[in-house]
Amino acid sequence: MDALQEGVTVTTAAVIQSETVGQTQQTPLLPKRGGSSVVWLHFGFKPSDTEQTQPICKLCDKVVPVPDANTSNLFYHLKKNHEEEHGKLQLLRSKQTRDGTAGGSGKKYSQPKLKQAFAQGTQYEKTSQRHKQITGAISRYICKGMAPVYVVEKDSFRDLIHTLDPRYVMPSRKHFSKVELPHLYASCRAEVEREVCSATNYALTTDMWMSRATQPYMSLTIHFIKDWTLRGRCLQTVYFPDDHTGVILAQGLRDALESWGLEEGNLVCVTTDNASNNICAMDLNEWERLQCFGHRLQLAIENSLKNLTPTSTRQAVERAVGVCKRVVSAFSNSWKRRRELAKAQAAMGLPHHQLITETPTRWGSRQQMVARFLEQEKALSQVLLADKKARHLVPSWQDVSILDSLNKALGPLFEFTDALSGEKYVSVSFLKPVLHLFNDQILSPKEGETELTKAVKGGVLKYLNEKYDDAATNNILDMATLVDPRFKTTYMRENRAEYMKNRAVTELLGMVEGAAAPPASDQRAVGSQAAEDDPPTKKKTLASYFKKAVPASAHTRLRNRESIELEVAMYLQAPGPASEADPLEWWKQHEVTFPSVARLANKYLCIPATSSSSERAFSASGNIITCKRSCLKPNTVDQLVFLALNL
Repeated sequence: MDALQEGVTVTTAAVIQSETVGQTQQTPLLPKRGGSSVVWLHFGFKPSDTEQTQPICKLCDKVVPVPDANTSNLFYHLKKNHEEEHGKLQLLRSKQTRDGTAGGSGKKYSQPKLKQAFAQGTQYEKTSQRHKQITGAISRYICKGMAPVYVVEKDSFRDLIHTLDPRYVMPSRKHFSKVELPHLYASCRAEVEREVCSATNYALTTDMWMSRATQPYMSLTIHFIKDWTLRGRCLQTVYFPDDHTGVILAQGLRDALESWGLEEGNLVCVTTDNASNNICAMDLNEWERLQCFGHRLQLAIENSLKNLTPTSTRQAVERAVGVCKRVVSAFSNSWKRRRELAKAQAAMGLPHHQLITETPTRWGSRQQMVARFLEQEKALSQVLLADKKARHLVPSWQDVSILDSLNKALGPLFEFTDALSGEKYVSVSFLKPVLHLFNDQILSPKEGETELTKAVKGGVLKYLNEKYDDAATNNILDMATLVDPRFKTTYMRENRAEYMKNRAVTELLGMVEGAAAPPASDQRAVGSQAAEDDPPTKKKTLASYFKKAVPASAHTRLRNRESIELEVAMYLQAPGPASEADPLEWWKQHEVTFPSVARLANKYLCIPATSSSSERAFSASGNIITCKRSCLKPNTVDQLVFLALNL
């Protein structure tokens, strides 16, 4: 029935419009501006009637007066003079009223209720859910986007928020800094604390940093595996005004763990740089330490270049690198030279790349500077030759040859540094395979290489092999490689592989016995409770004194060891995933099959290969402590960095 009425309505409207058009072809009338009533289908206005005060019937060309823009006279005119068209309009009018559409446009409308109309012009209560949601979103934007708190006072930002929701009244800057941000920090810290305290084992990274306001800070990040997902959190970026001695650093790290409720017994390893105070602090706390691979590789390169022989070769390298730096500086400080360089790049078909300046604190920045210099060497020489004041900077062929030899020796190394700097995937188990790859392929001498390239490669390789020959470091790296199903014992010598298997079995046996034995306090509590609840014991017979004691603990220990040895052997024989697969995903699927070895994997695969996590915390700190915000209090800096990295 509704479909039939709808069809009749559409047909009626079409007929009305066709008839109207046919009758008014000689005198085209303009439609009513903003008219929503269906009656305007039969009425219009002459173009000369700009005020549209005299509607004309399209059926009989008669002017119908409409006082106060009322359409009642128009309907009355149709009912009296055009009864058939009036009936069709009434049918169309009832259809629109039922569907909630206006003026035949098909747009639905609904008149708001009185309560809703008043509510739309009323500001949100500060205790309302909507006001809290918007305020919380602004707080998260300030923290996650590392924006200054005074952004809430900027007119442009306030206009944006008002446009999005006119009913929201933004709190003051003081409210955000004194109420919202501390509340957000407290809730986020509580969540992070629950998460890190539930970790069975964890690893740390730490480093020291000097802010723009020359204030020293110490960062501390934690890494652990939960539900076979590698997770990392920034625990603190705390102001550290005391002397940076090993003793004070050791105490500061212990205090940090205590403030977070972390047990030192669950700490696997701490990844730091090679600063002597960090090494001393780890030794004083008796914590395992892993040297950061990025720092170690950077030191290996610097040491190799310093020890080049003969002296003339070292001086030639220093001169070539100096020429490269001066050329980069000459283009960095002149917009005209950069403009000419862009023209030369376009003419020679070279990539439109900017030159890279060396930054001593950034890993591999010197090699990147040299590589970009060699890429643009022809364009650079052309621009320098055309400039009389800079012709002396044109590099000689000897300088270019030396830089090319350095680039061939060092270029491939920093790709591994970038790959091992991630914190969302396993990296520590790659160190042994990477060192093996350095020895066998990347840093091994090849035919056609210059003597300088071979000397630099040899110096880097010698330094790395010496520094990674430490027994404690090797034990950590080999254990991490063993529990990575992609590598296992592939990169170990046969005698070393057997030693690591025995070490893994012994460690797993200690885990099993430690989990089975309750703490001494629990044992005393259970013993005292049993003494109170147990009934009086029976009197012993004489024969009871001659019973032989059965060494149950030794038997259980032997049985556990045999079970663990069998599980380790089965794990080593099981097929592993591809080299590009995620080892944690493999363990998620095979934890049930190898439950004991999975505990070792959970313990060792969380160790980061580099201290990049602490470096990222300092990068966030640098984005927060800007020139305009250099007077931030240390406690505020700690909270903002924590929220920026953990939200």
